[in-house]
Amino acid sequence: MPVSAGVRKRIKELLDPDDEIHYVFPADVFGSTNPGVFFAVTRKTITILTTGYLSRKMPKRVVSTTLRNHRIGPVDTSTVPWFKFNGVDYEIDDEYIAVVHAADAEIMRAKPEDPLPDL
Repeated sequence: MPVSAGVRKRIKELLDPDDEIHYVFPADVFGSTNPGVFFAVTRKTITILTTGYLSRKMPKRVVSTTLRNHRIGPVDTSTVPWFKFNGVDYEIDDEYIAVVHAADAEIMRAKPEDPLPDL
């Protein structure tokens, strides 16, 4: 299920007002007692927001911000879809694999490798 407009609005309130959200998806921190987070991929950053203990449906605060020049994936789909980001393992639902791939493709297009580095 896509992330609701209410969740996007709340995330926008917690981000830099000059920034623009490109992608949002929920994830679970593997093995955590407070597993619910949202990834907000913006023009400038990848921001992780926690949902708190009582509700896994609404972001409460920012727990991590990384510059946008990092990839999120790759997503391992051999079992439950998961990926490692900044040393933490996250699980996602199947429907959000494409969102992670799209966010990573966007950053890869922004900084293509030089096909002829020796010239």
